[in-house]
Amino acid sequence: MANNKLKEGDTKITLATAQTWVNNWKNPKEGEEQGRKKIDSYLIPVQNLAMVLGQGIDAARAYVGINENGLQTLMIVGTKYNKETGIYVDMIPGYGNPDELGGGDAGIYDFAEPSPPSTADPNSPMND
Repeated sequence: MANNKLKEGDTKITLATAQTWVNNWKNPKEGEEQGRKKIDSYLIPVQNLAMVLGQGIDAARAYVGINENGLQTLMIVGTKYNKETGIYVDMIPGYGNPDELGGGDAGIYDFAEPSPPSTADPNSPMND
């Protein structure tokens, strides 16, 4: 299957949507887990990377989910290191402290363009 053109613009999703997708991944309905296709890679739109990196974060965390189309997806959130706990805290509005960010909006971004069903670079040495 050929790649579709990547989504343009803001790919921010709500916390409720992200929680649903993660729950779909962690708690598959009976028979779904065996039917899942193995994902080899994710194509990540540069605008998504720019939005997350523009937040002034210390690191990023990726979560895996199943979206409303039944496709595996990769969601990215910016994190800040908490010296007291030694944990990188997710910078999600309503959680963590997004006021600590150096710029950009805190949020959860859908980095979904899994391969398959999209076609990865067939000549990449990563596919050997």
